[in-house]
Amino acid sequence: MILTVTPNPSLDRTYEVPRLERGAVLRAATDRVDPGGKGVNVSRAVAAAGHRTVAVLPVAGPEGALLLSLLTELGIEAAGLSVRAGSTRVNISVAEPDGTLTKVNAPGPELTAAEAESLLAAVRERSADADWIACCGSLPRGLAPEWYGELVARAHAAGARIALDTSGPALTAVLRERPDVVKPNAEELAQATGRALATVGDAVAAARELRAAGARAVLASLGADGQLLVEDSGTYFGTARVPAVRSNVGAGDASLAGFLTAGGSGPAALAAALAHGAAAVQLPGSAMPAPSDLDPTAVTVTSEVPLGRALTEPVS
Repeated sequence: MILTVTPNPSLDRTYEVPRLERGAVLRAATDRVDPGGKGVNVSRAVAAAGHRTVAVLPVAGPEGALLLSLLTELGIEAAGLSVRAGSTRVNISVAEPDGTLTKVNAPGPELTAAEAESLLAAVRERSADADWIACCGSLPRGLAPEWYGELVARAHAAGARIALDTSGPALTAVLRERPDVVKPNAEELAQATGRALATVGDAVAAARELRAAGARAVLASLGADGQLLVEDSGTYFGTARVPAVRSNVGAGDASLAGFLTAGGSGPAALAAALAHGAAAVQLPGSAMPAPSDLDPTAVTVTSEVPLGRALTEPVS
């Protein structure tokens, strides 16, 4: 079982439009509403792959009630903590035919100190039989950057393995607690290490810095250039062929789900991450891929990392 923790979940509404024009009245060709937030997306992808998952998350207002209802419809066991103030956020994505995506993310409710502690308690109560705990996304107002570190420390004390997908101060603050896997993208990797990333080799060096700071393994997304896995067994690089991008919302979360359901280490898990991410970007909105959407033949993984390869989108 994979337990996910989403401190700032959302409802994700996606509109597909012929073209985004600022100041114009646009008519959407399609629209959809999905339960969202990075950890929720991981649970959705895990469930779509036929595995059991439990989603721990704070919910507030009618939007929170709808979020729980949508998760139930997907067969996901949700452990929702009721938050007194505010409402669960609604995020808006506008997708254009060429794959360009414009997003507006709401802030979400502010949690009290008591609610933050209750969320930690909910994780402890539901994680007894978890193979992995995936802690994902930004922290809501009211939670300090060190909150993830406290969660990792408590989970490790209970013998659980932790995968963490966050950024900024929350990422750097948690490294001292030695999370089992961290999953930054290229921009987050550069921000956490203060490195400019122009090549795959630069990304490898930055990932090794995160390991030196405490992360036991680093699964790094390099966008269209592929993914890296740096762990005790070695360094691996992989790519996946994608005919056309429809929406990249949740693609990184689908990748993490694929990685964890494939064991969470080694080149086979990296290949699963790539296959899930490639499938996700070809689906509408934040839809998560089912096994029938995956194309393992489109994935290549190697231990011969092309260190000198220039990144398509370098990060300064």
